[in-house]
Amino acid sequence: MPETDSTPLYLQIASQMAGLIRNGTLVRGARMPSVRELARQRGVAQSTVVQAYHWLEDAQLIAARPRSGYFVAPRPAVLPEPTVSRGLRRPRDVSVDWLGQRILGAAQPADVVSFSSGTPGPDLLDVDRVRRAVARSVQRHRQLLCVYPSSDGHEEARRAIARYAVGMGCSLDPERILVTGGCMDSISLCLRAVTEPGDVVALESPTHFSFLEVLQGLHLKALEIPTHPRHGISLDALQLALETQPVKALIVVPTLSNPLGACMPQAERRRLAQLASRHGLAVIEDAVYNDLAEADEHRRTVKSHDTTGHVMLCSSFSKTLAPGLRLGWVEAGRWTETLRRMKDLQAGGQSPVLELALAELMLQTGHAAAMRQLRTAVAARMDAVRHVIAQSFPAGTRVSDPPGGLLLWLELPRGLDTLQLHQACLDERILVPPGTVFGTGGRFRNCLRIGVGGDWTPEHTAALQRVGAIACAMPSRTTSSAVAA
Repeated sequence: MPETDSTPLYLQIASQMAGLIRNGTLVRGARMPSVRELARQRGVAQSTVVQAYHWLEDAQLIAARPRSGYFVAPRPAVLPEPTVSRGLRRPRDVSVDWLGQRILGAAQPADVVSFSSGTPGPDLLDVDRVRRAVARSVQRHRQLLCVYPSSDGHEEARRAIARYAVGMGCSLDPERILVTGGCMDSISLCLRAVTEPGDVVALESPTHFSFLEVLQGLHLKALEIPTHPRHGISLDALQLALETQPVKALIVVPTLSNPLGACMPQAERRRLAQLASRHGLAVIEDAVYNDLAEADEHRRTVKSHDTTGHVMLCSSFSKTLAPGLRLGWVEAGRWTETLRRMKDLQAGGQSPVLELALAELMLQTGHAAAMRQLRTAVAARMDAVRHVIAQSFPAGTRVSDPPGGLLLWLELPRGLDTLQLHQACLDERILVPPGTVFGTGGRFRNCLRIGVGGDWTPEHTAALQRVGAIACAMPSRTTSSAVAA
């Protein structure tokens, strides 16, 4: 049976108050309702409100003043956003840097304080909730442990995904959904279905390192398109590319793009679907971060505007439920049957027992509340990190301000070499990914991506302050290679 909403009352209240603070309803310096007043309004014990206020204090959203009550805390300093990337005029062969593989492609040593993760760790995810669902699935469906799985995925899991996709604005046929080994597995399958070696694939700039890895493995060329740090990929630049270059496919992350954290407006998502139809372009949409977006409008996909089947929707639950399940899915539009045949021949199926556990987690009554709680915790962490950056990094540093997610893109002053900064930090057992691994040709050399997933301890705060101090002490060289492209 689905679980009821088990979120503690104090967290429900804290989450609601945090939302009012972040959307500006409760402005900085405003007095919060007294403990007694809020307890009466909500019909809860005063101790519950005290717990909620303590949580908000820990999140640095409110501050207590002796004999005066609680007040909304000053927000982190408003930092300028990164500049818009230039993109590339011509496609490039992809040669993934060994540094990117070392930083982002492997587990880090235990004694290294790492800022490479964009995936929530066990302290943010409800491990016990996942454990209970997996245990129930093993108990109820233990016979499935002894049979080969369907390459499409268990029917009940595909129906659950179709119901989940309604929240993304999509009406999907469960028969056309394929369960995969994760979002990158889905994207790789999509690329194999619509390209051949040597073809050109457009993508955001800067872009996710793993996309570059896949393009290199499939011998595809990358055409990087200018991307705004708030609004996402430039459709004007994309249209020009479609008119002048033989672009076969586009990989795009409309919600909380990696590494910028940009979110495309809905009008642009609709326009992209129309552009794909007009040019016969295969759009591979990565929606893996959609549930971490703070606004409902950012969870509606490009796929929801697709009327011709040119959008292939890929996602997983590694950023919101359980990375260890390694389950994703894809609805590939007009290429569904091609993907089905490829998957049947090359990849096979996943564990149906885990698929059914995932289906239960998605359909539980408390799932929406769990996502709200996760977004609140993530937002509090991001606020704290931006505050450290504002205080510790060199003057002139630009920082993205994504409406959700676990990634920040930093553009340091021109001439500051983040490859040198990366090595200087690594010498002190601190890992920060330099911007060069998020593009081709060594660009973004004065940029960093800060990931605040994984564990987060006081040591991480101190380490981030130290990164800023090292950056402040570094000499600045004004060269063309050091300018963010």
